[in-house]
Amino acid sequence: MVKKILAATLLSLIVVGCSYLQSVQAPKMPNLPNFGASVKVSVHEGSFTTIQEITTKRGISVWLVEEPSIPIVSILMSWPVGSAQDPEGLEGLANSVAYQMNEGAGKLDSLAFQTRMRELNMSFGCGVQLDRVQCSLTTLSENFDQAVNLVKLAFKKPRFDDGPFERHKREDIVAIKRRETSAPAITSEIINQTLYPKHPYAKIPTNESVEARTRELALEHKDRMMTKEGLIVTVVGDVSANRLAPLVDKIIGSLPKTNDLPAVPDVIPNPPQSDPIVSELPQAQSLISFVGRGISRGHPEFYSAVVLNHIFGGGGFESRLMKTLRIEKGLTYGINTNLESSLKHTNLWAGSGQTKNESAGEFIEIIKDEMRKISTEGVTEEEVQKAKLYLDGSYPLGFDSNMKIALQMMAVRELELGIEHFDNRSRLIDAVTVDSVNDLAREYLQPENFTFIVVGQPDL
Repeated sequence: MVKKILAATLLSLIVVGCSYLQSVQAPKMPNLPNFGASVKVSVHEGSFTTIQEITTKRGISVWLVEEPSIPIVSILMSWPVGSAQDPEGLEGLANSVAYQMNEGAGKLDSLAFQTRMRELNMSFGCGVQLDRVQCSLTTLSENFDQAVNLVKLAFKKPRFDDGPFERHKREDIVAIKRRETSAPAITSEIINQTLYPKHPYAKIPTNESVEARTRELALEHKDRMMTKEGLIVTVVGDVSANRLAPLVDKIIGSLPKTNDLPAVPDVIPNPPQSDPIVSELPQAQSLISFVGRGISRGHPEFYSAVVLNHIFGGGGFESRLMKTLRIEKGLTYGINTNLESSLKHTNLWAGSGQTKNESAGEFIEIIKDEMRKISTEGVTEEEVQKAKLYLDGSYPLGFDSNMKIALQMMAVRELELGIEHFDNRSRLIDAVTVDSVNDLAREYLQPENFTFIVVGQPDL
């Protein structure tokens, strides 16, 4: 069913000229390519999509969705290290590394490297999260080999020239200054310092850490982060497994074998704060956020939590918080809750919304009242069925381009959900019951489980 929906969507988009979108459906492959004994290939023929699992000659694990109907290839590479492992006093160093990866390599300075990417109609760049560093490549399939050569050069002989390196340091100094007047940034820092102040997740760049960074330190850190160890790859597009495997090995051929970065411990959070934490910021509205203990991605009732979150505050205009705070009370344009379950070492249940300073106290009390109501009275069968229908039906919308499909596969890989996840997801959502949702509501959605943070000039 999903394949038919996506195929129909693709056809309509092509008609109007959106040639970059594509179906997630992959072709059937009755005959596997002959790689020789050192390369392993298997095919997962799922109801959602067909995924080829490849282990290259260098031992790199790749998931491939082959789609030859549009001449584009997207590659996503991910390493199990991130900004939480920045050295003490060098906070933000990983981000400096990621920033420099497309700013010149070999004989090509920044301008020449960017010019070459335009000539090849390709994009390449890297980014850093707390637990991960990722690099992505998208290119026309006819230019794939040449694009791979350029990315290989970026990994093997990055320049990290003074010009781009100092530019990024200046940008970071500006970002640090902006943090002082950014309500979301202030909120994030308060959460870090309140719940886990000494954990690596609480690290943030400072003026001192920016000034301490050097080109040499960044190059050294690049080789500690981007190694063959732990690297996983997802690929979507007009490329065969036979063509892809040696090119992946070519990209990563110069990478060190292992990394020696320190492991990050699990978070042991401080207890929730009973009173709201207020940070004064001159503005007409207050940003009100709340955060509490979440549920792990591997929890057997995770999808019951997803349904509960949708009903409580994650379902847009259908959520209880939106209906009460916006539609009935007119206190906000929007409020949202989410399950932060992608971090390796903690799980959070969080939400936020803005309201006038004068109504901040009422806003908080209504959120707490809705928590008490849902945790004591529970949810209805109708609410559960509507949430399940939305969560199941909206899922394919996240698969309308090569890179989106690669990102979806990468999330499954990083969370170690297994290649069958795409086929199992609907079944797991369908299995959610009112009782399982209400059990979680009683355990998690108690007001005393949450710390409230207010940034603004609230009347409380």
